[in-house]
Amino acid sequence: MAERPLAELSALGQSAWIDFVSRDALRDGTLADLISEHSIVGVTSNPTIFQEAMSKGDAYDEQLRELGDVAVEDAFWALAERDIAGALELFDAVWQRTDGRDGYVSLEVDPRLAYDTLGTYRSAMALHEKLDRRNLMVKIPATRPGLGAIEDVIAAGRSINVTLIFSLDRYAAVAESYIRGLQRLVASGGDPSRVASVASFFVSRIDTEADRRLEELGAPEDLRGRLAVANARLAYEHYRDVFAGRRWEELVAKGARPQRLLWASTSTKNPAYSDVLYVEELIGPDTVNTMPLKTVEAFEDHGVAEARLTDVGDARETLDRLAAAGLDYDDVTATLERDGVAKFADSFEEVLATLSEERAKLPA
Repeated sequence: MAERPLAELSALGQSAWIDFVSRDALRDGTLADLISEHSIVGVTSNPTIFQEAMSKGDAYDEQLRELGDVAVEDAFWALAERDIAGALELFDAVWQRTDGRDGYVSLEVDPRLAYDTLGTYRSAMALHEKLDRRNLMVKIPATRPGLGAIEDVIAAGRSINVTLIFSLDRYAAVAESYIRGLQRLVASGGDPSRVASVASFFVSRIDTEADRRLEELGAPEDLRGRLAVANARLAYEHYRDVFAGRRWEELVAKGARPQRLLWASTSTKNPAYSDVLYVEELIGPDTVNTMPLKTVEAFEDHGVAEARLTDVGDARETLDRLAAAGLDYDDVTATLERDGVAKFADSFEEVLATLSEERAKLPA
């Protein structure tokens, strides 16, 4: 019997993670089934995912009632931490089976701290101390102020998921922050083998923004839907360069693991494109793809697992052609980072408002 596409993905060296968690998915066995039947080996979450989960149904009502009249922000963290704790327990067996390569569950720091280095560091460390599980990754946004927090959290020996990466320059800075953090950890006598990290590139949002601008510029049709894949492949090329050579090998000798690239926002937004575009085109060794449930189902149904990520081919030429057509790459990626931070902050405020409303409706 032929392997399912996601199992084939795993055989090619890429880990498939799921990009949602909810109380219902934990209770009804959805997450457990994804592990056993669909080769899912990790979980990511973000404020928008929690906003969607907590605004539907009554799964959180009992705990919300138990919490009484605590501050609504404290109530949110209590609800989110219980979901994450459940997922951490569920995926710990994956962590053991993969020797710490996978089995991770990600929880994001307060997104309103995205431009606050010290606040982000303190929030990340507090979440690690509160949940205290070996397979927890705390998510830190890859803003310029976030880079310092990334280095400091790694230097403290904690695992992180660096989120909201769009540009190649920012990715290079993220990888450098990770390596510097490991060097500091080793210098202080720490054990880098206990630290894991992923660098999360947001993919489909890049094409959405670029395509809109290309249409306004009247650029050739064949340039649309190409920036995101070219960008990701060039990022992977940098990954292979930076996690090699004497500097990196010295850390490997101490037990360090590379910071894998993770492809996020991999659902296809444009219906004219294949619904598995950002899975099929970004398959390669030592990477992660975190997918919405619909993308998991689509890839299992008709996806083709074939390693294509190392085919840099015309990626640089694509960026050159886009620039010649008038597309400002730096402005595209800066806009996406700014909008991504704002979207997560808005979702956080929305979920707080939702919880406040829901709590007011509960019987005493």
